Amino acid sequence: MSDAASMSEEDRMAAEWAAALNEAKPEQASEVTAPAESVAAAQFTNFSAAPTGAMAPGNDLNMILDIPVQLTVELGRTRIPIKHILQLAQGSVVELEALAGEPMDVLVNGYLIAQGEVVVVNDKFGIRLTDIVTPSERMRRLSRT
Repeated sequence: MSDAASMSEEDRMAAEWAAALNEAKPEQASEVTAPAESVAAAQFTNFSAAPTGAMAPGNDLNMILDIPVQLTVELGRTRIPIKHILQLAQGSVVELEALAGEPMDVLVNGYLIAQGEVVVVNDKFGIRLTDIVTPSERMRRLSRT
């Protein structure tokens, strides 16, 4: 008897859903008329007629010269487990993969652009660039990672 009661309940719910869906159906398309829209071709300004001095290549470069970037000199890297990081204390020494005397990597916004050696300038550390990475070399290094 519970099967018959549940079937009738399911039938009743199905009928309610069907009625609700019929009410929500849009009117027939023939009865609905959309307002007429006018379509015209777009008009664009001709930029090729600009004076030659205004579009000089140096002007494009001048737009970006004052944008700040992050320059980083990387001494070296290493991978260590978290348990060793938790054991670090003042005076701990972390061994890096780079060898002593090896050139340091110079990165701009995380991208290698040069290598150099550490120098002291007015009691501050500096870097003397010894090798500038060519654009083709940068692309080759990016493809390896």
